[in-house]
Amino acid sequence: MRLSIGTTVLYSEVMATSARTYRMRKRQDDIAETRQKIVDAAVALHGSVGPAHTTFSAVAERAGVQRSTVYRHFADEEALFGACTSHWLAGNPWPRVEDWMQHPAGVERLGAALDDLYSYYERNERMLFNSFRDIAVMPAFVGELMRAQLAAYHEALSEGWDARALVVFATDFRTWVAMRDAGMDAATAARAMTRMVAAASGV
Repeated sequence: MRLSIGTTVLYSEVMATSARTYRMRKRQDDIAETRQKIVDAAVALHGSVGPAHTTFSAVAERAGVQRSTVYRHFADEEALFGACTSHWLAGNPWPRVEDWMQHPAGVERLGAALDDLYSYYERNERMLFNSFRDIAVMPAFVGELMRAQLAAYHEALSEGWDARALVVFATDFRTWVAMRDAGMDAATAARAMTRMVAAASGV
C-alpha cells in the first residue's frame, strides 16, 4: 500500500516525537541512576569510615563519577545527608513505639522494647556507632531526628512507673555496646537489662 505525502509526513513526525520522548526518558533514568549511585556511595562510606570522614571527593570516587557531578546533584553536605538519611532509614527503620504500646506499661513493655531495640542495634551496629560518634559534625537535623526518636522511646517506656533515668540508660546505644563487649548477644542483653531495671526500680 502506497502512503500519501501527508501520511508520510505525519508518520515521520510521530516517529520523531517518539524518539525525542525516548531520549528524554533515557536521560531522566540516567540522572536518577547517577543520583542513586552517589547516595549509595555516601551511605557505604558513612557505614565504613563514618560521616566525619566522608568527603565529596571520596563519594565521587566510590560512585565512579566526577566530583562536579556530585555537586550537580547535591549542592552541599546537608542535601547529601538528607538523601542518605532518608534512603538508609527506608531500608532500616527504627523499631516502632506503637508495637510496644500493646504491652502493659512497666517491665513487660520494657522487655519487649529492649528485645526489638537491641536487635536493631546489633544489625546496624557499625552505622549507628559511626553516626553517634560523628554526631557533632553532621548537619543539625540528623541529631534532632535521633534525639526525637529516643525521646519518644523514653516517654513510652517510662509510662506507669518511676524509672525514667533507668529507661534512658537501658535504651542508650552505648549501653548495648558495653553489653556486647561483655559477650552478650541482643536477646541475652535485653533480658539481662530488663531484669536489672526491674530490680533497681524495686518492681
